[in-house]
Amino acid sequence: MMTFSMVYAFSENFVLPISHDEVVHGKGSMLRKMPGDRWQQLANLRAYLAFMWSHPGKQLIFMGTEFAQESEWADGRSLDWWLLNQPSHLGVANMVRDLNSVYKDMPALWELDTDPAGFTWLDADDASGNTYSFARYGAPNEDGERPVLVAVANFGGSPRETRLALPQGGTWREVMNTDAETYGGSGVGNMGSIEATDQPHHGQRYSADVVLPPLGVMWFAPDSAQQ
Repeated sequence: MMTFSMVYAFSENFVLPISHDEVVHGKGSMLRKMPGDRWQQLANLRAYLAFMWSHPGKQLIFMGTEFAQESEWADGRSLDWWLLNQPSHLGVANMVRDLNSVYKDMPALWELDTDPAGFTWLDADDASGNTYSFARYGAPNEDGERPVLVAVANFGGSPRETRLALPQGGTWREVMNTDAETYGGSGVGNMGSIEATDQPHHGQRYSADVVLPPLGVMWFAPDSAQQ
């Protein structure tokens, strides 16, 4: 089910909505739809949003999703803005802010939204590891170089060390980690970057060892000196 959307993703212009229909009439909030304990629910929501932001199409969320509203939305009362006094909910809000900031600065995430050339799976078959990885591409510049961003998701409940296929070598910066402590996560990561070596993997010429956080999504971009 996670990969099925790519069968039709480029057949028209898509919006990826979390509309009010998803959080009313007994359906509960997005946070409360998530399985597990409170930490897992928050981690799942952060991972869900980052996966959504990196998927082809335009993102749409509804009132309260940006800070992990606890209760179901209702037209007769305000949102639970007081939740922003709690670090875990403020962390989700900060992450959504940073998702938007990185998205704006990375043409690979939006420039070829409706073109199959803007997306490629790196690994969509790791069922046992609960991980997915893919690359997003922008349009080529005058030199024929294309902006690129790699997203990798670990939907398992434990940290995982694995080999990540990459489309080019050198240093890749960790530009998003939904498990960052500032977002309320556990801080599992790669010290800010990974190094891609000339070791073919999953159809790509380069690859790197990577530590994936539990219930987390990471975005990697080539180091600015190499772009």
